[in-house]
Amino acid sequence: MKTGRHILLYVLIILSTVLALISSLSLIYDLPFWYSKIMDFPRLQYLVLGIVFLILFILVNRKWNFPSVLLLLGLLSVILIQGSLIYPYLLGERSVPDHQEELTEKENIFDVLIANVLITNRESEAFLKIVEQRDPDILLAMEVNDWWTKELEVLKVRYPYSLEYPLDNAYGIALYSKLPLKNEQFKFLKHEDVPSIHAEVQLLSGDHFTFYGVHPVAPVPSSKYPDNVGEEEIALLKIGELVAENPLPAIVAGDFNDVSWSNTSRMFGKSGNLKNVRIGRGLYNSYDANSLIMRWPLDHFFVSREFALVELERLPKFGSDHFPMYARFALRP
Repeated sequence: MKTGRHILLYVLIILSTVLALISSLSLIYDLPFWYSKIMDFPRLQYLVLGIVFLILFILVNRKWNFPSVLLLLGLLSVILIQGSLIYPYLLGERSVPDHQEELTEKENIFDVLIANVLITNRESEAFLKIVEQRDPDILLAMEVNDWWTKELEVLKVRYPYSLEYPLDNAYGIALYSKLPLKNEQFKFLKHEDVPSIHAEVQLLSGDHFTFYGVHPVAPVPSSKYPDNVGEEEIALLKIGELVAENPLPAIVAGDFNDVSWSNTSRMFGKSGNLKNVRIGRGLYNSYDANSLIMRWPLDHFFVSREFALVELERLPKFGSDHFPMYARFALRP
């Protein structure tokens, strides 16, 4: 029994030390290694492990000497660091206000569904069923190739306005809208083979806003698809600058391949004066749909101050490694 306790204590010491080290390094955003970016993702997992390790260490440890106190302080720092980053999403003030019905015309309320369909996924029927059930005014699909755009062709009966840029590099993108689109463009903000969608949307009231559909490349190395290893991620920052220059209200949505508490996401939001709809409402982890443990929020809605939120929901999985995200907005006067 004593030997078992000692083994558990040594394992806890090793794991707690590693956790405290990773947690501290994850706060350094300019480390020249791609995996330093990934360390920023599992904040909730760090927090849960920190709490579990702390409780176990208090229960198992019998000698409270200087190294024990140092380890205890290390675990407390993990909880403090990660808790401070997670807290705004779970218990903080809502950065995007709730919709107040009496302040907004019905014609200024609309909904958006975004989904990374996964280029290798062939469960298009399941996806189309979700779209049919939610029947959003605007649909943004990412990782579409020619196969996917053919499968989504049936949507054009209900969505008379569409923009499609299918690619075989996992960064194809498509937009389907019931609402009229103007000044539609595909822009290439960093990589010449990674498009983003920019379009003015006209609501039933006649008011306009600009919709930006984005899917920046992932920070992990890839021999098959575009990546950002060893390079600064500037696509989101460029979007922030475009929003700041545009007098129209704006929504930026898509698979950011980045968590919303990352330095890049925060700088992007600040530069465009955009608010994250998750803050004050929950994490709504949208990736990885195939894992119950390693999940974090990668699919986002950032909006300008003119918008209020009616509804936000993570929708069921449909074969992709991302959950679809659904939001209903009101453009306020």
